[in-house]
Amino acid sequence: MKNDILINRQIKYIAILVVIIGFTISIKNSNMHLPGNFKDYEPEQPISFSHQLHAGEMEISCLYCHFGAEDSRHAGIPPANVCMNCHKYVSNTLNEIKLAENDQSKQQVSVEIQKIYSAFESAKLGKENQKNIEWIKVHNLPEYVYFSHKPHANAGIACTKCHGNVESMNRVKQKNDLSMGWCLDCHREDHSSLNNTKQRKLQLQDCATCHY
Repeated sequence: MKNDILINRQIKYIAILVVIIGFTISIKNSNMHLPGNFKDYEPEQPISFSHQLHAGEMEISCLYCHFGAEDSRHAGIPPANVCMNCHKYVSNTLNEIKLAENDQSKQQVSVEIQKIYSAFESAKLGKENQKNIEWIKVHNLPEYVYFSHKPHANAGIACTKCHGNVESMNRVKQKNDLSMGWCLDCHREDHSSLNNTKQRKLQLQDCATCHY
C-alpha cells in the first residue's frame, strides 16, 4: 500500500516536472515572456531617434544625453533643451544635408526634428501649455527591485553590459532579460579591475542589495 502511494507521488512529481519543462521550452521558442521579462521589447517612439546615428556614427557619449546615470538612480531621458544644444545648429537629417549640398532649395527641416523644436518652444511657454515628448521607457524592472545607475556607472560598468550594442540600433530594443539570475551572474563575476573586494562581492549577492 505504501509503495503504491510512493509510486503515485513520484508519477505526479514527474508529470508536474514535465509540464514545467514543456512550458519553459514553449515560452523560449515563442514571443511569450515570463512576468517581468521584456526581452526584445522594442516600442515605437514618438520621435524616430536613431542611436545608430547619434551614438554610433557621431560617437556621442551615452552620458551626454543620459547625464543622470553618474549621479542618480535613473539615467534619465534627455529633455528637449539637451537635444537643442546640437539641433539649434542642425535642422536636417544627414541624408537631407547630403541632398542639399548642391541645391539650397532642397534644404528643409526634418519632420522628426521639427517635433523637437515644437517641444522646446512649448516648454518656453510654461507648464500650462507645455507639450513634453512622451518617450516610452524600454527597460523596466518590477517594483520590488531596487536598481540604481549611479554605482554601476561610477564602477566603470559599460552601458552595453546591460543595454547591449545600442550604437547599432535605430530603435532601442531590450537586449537582455534583466532577470534576477542574469543580474546575479554579473554580480558573481570577478570585477577585481573595478576594486571589487571579497566583502563587496558578498554584498552584491545579498538579497537586501536589490530587495529591501
